[in-house]
Amino acid sequence: MDKIQENETSAGVEHKETTTEAGHTPKEVVAEAAAQGQGVSGDETLSVWETALKFKMATFVCFMVTFSAATDGYSIGMIGNIIANPGFVEQFGTETNAEGELYLASPVLSGFNAIMSIGQIIGMTGLSFLSQRFGRKAAMYAYWFFIALGVMFESIAKSWPLWLIARLCTGIGVGCMQATIPTYVSEVAPVRIRGALLMCYSVWFTVGQFFAPVALQVMSKSDEMDFRTPIYTQWSQVGLMILIYFFIPESPAWCVSRGHEARAKQALKQLHYDIDLHYHLLEINIAHERAIAREQKNEHWYAIFHGRDRLRTITAMWTLLSQQFIGLGIFTVQVAYFFEQAGLDDPFEATCIITGIGIFFSIVLVYLADVTGRRWLACGGTTLCWLCTVAVGILGVIPSNSATNKLLVFFTVLWNIGLVGNGATGWGYIGEMSSQRLRPYTAGFAAAASCVVGVGLGVLIPYMVNANQWGWGLKTGWFFAGLGLPFVAGMWWLIPETAGRSAAELDELFESKIPAWRFHKTVTATQRLVELNKTAAE
Repeated sequence: MDKIQENETSAGVEHKETTTEAGHTPKEVVAEAAAQGQGVSGDETLSVWETALKFKMATFVCFMVTFSAATDGYSIGMIGNIIANPGFVEQFGTETNAEGELYLASPVLSGFNAIMSIGQIIGMTGLSFLSQRFGRKAAMYAYWFFIALGVMFESIAKSWPLWLIARLCTGIGVGCMQATIPTYVSEVAPVRIRGALLMCYSVWFTVGQFFAPVALQVMSKSDEMDFRTPIYTQWSQVGLMILIYFFIPESPAWCVSRGHEARAKQALKQLHYDIDLHYHLLEINIAHERAIAREQKNEHWYAIFHGRDRLRTITAMWTLLSQQFIGLGIFTVQVAYFFEQAGLDDPFEATCIITGIGIFFSIVLVYLADVTGRRWLACGGTTLCWLCTVAVGILGVIPSNSATNKLLVFFTVLWNIGLVGNGATGWGYIGEMSSQRLRPYTAGFAAAASCVVGVGLGVLIPYMVNANQWGWGLKTGWFFAGLGLPFVAGMWWLIPETAGRSAAELDELFESKIPAWRFHKTVTATQRLVELNKTAAE
């Protein structure tokens, strides 16, 4: 029976040193790792920069694939900001106020929000089966088609029903993308820098989200009625996406899981991996997962709702799901409209400033992801968001003036900084939390769960903030403070540290029922094997 001893290093980092009463022999260490579906590549001790340099092609491929998130961010940023554009309101407005001015009725705004979320749910859940059957690249081509179709309808829409169809198509495409890209990166990226490359999705998303209000702001200066040009600019992103997808290799892990040995080795060769070694590591990990699934009789896709895989599904979805309950709808999706209803003179400018700051912090977190780890970034960021909803709620119960408007922008900036930590890690957890055999299903369901909540809140938020409806204004912050508190608490309980852990190591940690807050302290079979090799080399 193993005895676990915890010691502190001089740097104050707690470690677990595993010994046995009889002592582990080298043969036993190797056998234990093999039994867990684990092995070593020799790259486990490389630094972040050494890993990126050694695996330049894999790093470049992952970075380019995550560029797709710019289209995601631009599309979501567009819907949240374009509804405050005078030209858009004139084109799609449905009612007039007491002054005889056209405005978008809350039911129509709710429809715009809800239809995209519904599309995302369809895409996230439906594409999982295509991705598992035909591969990650086939999934990319499929969602690219829906995104292109959505942009086409947006470009020609002259009535709000056609705009709804456009948003549905875009939602399906974006939903597929949100489930596919983290999955692909998790399977292709070197373990040591997987977190940084997964967080590139968040960086590109924030960049896209930044340029949506920028494009609308630029147009408003030259022609405030021009809302079409920013829509047309999406075609450049659509064109670049298809070029990237054409040249990248298929996921080696998917190829191995489907028994396509030659194709897997060709992909590994394109990514400049050691072909035979990495093929073997993928093979033993997938074989181990299948053996466990057979033993537990959880071999079908709905295993994501059973046993330890159920916990992995909940953990995968929790971070992004929490976004919805801590104010994503008012602080990001509809921030310009929220600012406009709150009385800010220039909601577009405030939105651009907030998003620009978000880009900076996204880049910082790319570095921190594999240096300090993900757990503190996720939990700390979510907690900061919640505190900001409380602050905005307080602003809603004091007299409004220029000072409160500045404080609103300040707390919205802080909220978006917190969201960077939540969102960047959240998309990472979507991709890396599941077992290899269930990854597309877990990723699709986990991402869709957030959108299901988004549908409901997307319907309610316009009523909350619209001065012509419920008129809650900044008091809406209290709604999200109360709603979000249980999810913030759940973050600290559920979210583990995954930095530097291979898929096989995460399998071991979940199968061993290690509490989330102890993941980073637990020594795995891979770590014991690395230590054995290090000792032998000395």
